[in-house]
Amino acid sequence: MAVEAAVPRAPYACDPATSRGRLYPEPVSPTRSAFRRDCDRIIHATAFRRLAYKTQVFVFHEGDHFRTRLTHTLEVNQIARSLARALALDEDLCEALALAHDLGHPPFGHAGERALDRCLDACGGFDHNAQSLRVVTALERRYTDFDGLNLTWETLEGLVKHNGPLMLRDGAPTERYRARGVPQAILSYAERQDLELWSFASAEAQIAALADDIAYDAHDIDDGLRAGLFTLDDLSQISLIDEILRHIRAAHPQLESPRLIHELIRRLITHMIEDVILETGRRLQRLAAQSADDVRHCASSVVAFSPAMAAADHAIKGFLYPRMYRQARVMRIMNDAEQVIIDLFSRYDCDPGAMPAEWATGGECSDRLSRVRRIADFIAGMTDRYALVEHARLFDSTPELR
Repeated sequence: MAVEAAVPRAPYACDPATSRGRLYPEPVSPTRSAFRRDCDRIIHATAFRRLAYKTQVFVFHEGDHFRTRLTHTLEVNQIARSLARALALDEDLCEALALAHDLGHPPFGHAGERALDRCLDACGGFDHNAQSLRVVTALERRYTDFDGLNLTWETLEGLVKHNGPLMLRDGAPTERYRARGVPQAILSYAERQDLELWSFASAEAQIAALADDIAYDAHDIDDGLRAGLFTLDDLSQISLIDEILRHIRAAHPQLESPRLIHELIRRLITHMIEDVILETGRRLQRLAAQSADDVRHCASSVVAFSPAMAAADHAIKGFLYPRMYRQARVMRIMNDAEQVIIDLFSRYDCDPGAMPAEWATGGECSDRLSRVRRIADFIAGMTDRYALVEHARLFDSTPELR
């Protein structure tokens, strides 16, 4: 039986043997790399299990085959590992970042995030990346000597910066954070452990971010077709999709619709992965990177789509936005979901004792900012169904979200 040979690590890859370490020093594992331990800790975290009952686009009871936050996360993980292997990056670090990237998402997908952002508007808003950092550095309480998961610097850096730098070298926020500033949860943690918020993240973190885009495009097309929000003929207006469909139908003219859809999704993911590998390889060759820091200190991302694939990605998102994310029925349900979150926040704000004792303790005597952040932590950790159960406990009428 053939045995797959280990792929040599590229010089620009992160090396767990030279990791910048953990906030709280721990003995080295004799059987697992530092990044592998990060993966394992994330998988065993309570917040990771809750992803199974958090909305991606469709709320959990609409159908067993729609994606949840957990299945989305696993698909991102698979794509990230495929890219990491092809580019000779550290697969375990890519996996850790893929597994952790959505831990901070509240219930009801982006509707829940919008609602919490409105509730916290006077206190800097709500940012799911900052919340993910809070989950893995403070809110998971499993270990005897520290709060959080005590992940490596490289994993925390990638979790915070996978979409690019948060600051300029002079400390000013980048464009994304210019209006409200960098989230306080990130700034507070960076005072304890410098995550170099002015630089790009590692190539592994950039891989995880682009894997998220690929997974979104592919599985939202699949879920949208399953939900009957659009048809294959509608999708044919996207040139890349039309090209893939024509090739499939030419080779398999009698292929039944379920197999045709699966083949479309499979080929779309393959096209996008192969494009990233080629474009990133070209960029890395031009950069002549000899270390992970060479990637971090580059003036732009090294992991990217080609211009043609970036245009295709833009076209897919432009198609999905009105037909799926802003479709009338989806919007009605998500508006109801937002109101559930707003109702819960308002009730807990007026009456902290309505929360479980471990969350309510100290709520009355803490300052306003600390109190509302504590409420946001509690709500962000809820699953869809727990949020609905809580709402039904506290209010006379709760929407069915159907």
